[in-house]
This record gives sequence, C-alpha cells and structure tokens, in this order.
Amino acid sequence: MVGSLRKGREFQSVYGQKNSRANRMLVMYVAANGFEKNRIGIVTSKKIGNSVVRHRVRRLIRESLRQNGDRFNIGLDIIVIARETCVGRTQAEITEAVLHVAGLHGITV
Repeated sequence: MVGSLRKGREFQSVYGQKNSRANRMLVMYVAANGFEKNRIGIVTSKKIGNSVVRHRVRRLIRESLRQNGDRFNIGLDIIVIARETCVGRTQAEITEAVLHVAGLHGITV
C-alpha cells in the first residue's frame, strides 16, 4: 500500500534526514515514517521542461514505483527528484534508474 507526501512539512522532515543517493537521472531521499505503508513524493522542477514534459516524467516515475512496490521495504517516506536527463527516456530506463537508486539506499527486498 502506498500513500503520498503532500505537505511541505512532510517533505522537509524527509529532507532533514539528509539521507540521499543519486544516479544520473534521479535523486532519492529516504526516511523511516513509522507507518505500515510507504509514502511517495515526486519532484520535477521547471528546469526539466514545460508542464507536459514534467507531468510525463512524474507519470513514468510513479508507474515504476507502482510496478515494483512489492520490492521495497515497508514504512518509508521516499522522495524522488527527477533530473533533466529523465526527459525523453522510456519506461524501462526510468524503472532501471529507480531500482538502481533504491538499491544504493538498500531499501529493496
């Protein structure tokens, strides 16, 4: 089961843990949340492109997390920040990047 990080203070509490890993496409922050579900936040800045491009990147990342949700440990707040190199990538490439960064964090089963 997956929820969303919606409020600024929820994002700030995850950023405050200063636990980040990155590859050339994504940056991922992770913090324990004490719940029986993961909460996800996806950040795409205006540097990536217009709203259509940003939303497509968000959809690809969200779908990657949804398809592989059973591989992640439970009880985490996860923030995924997309970099400009995500633009124009396929679903398979985004999924590979998400799983790679999650593996760097050691949060995959």
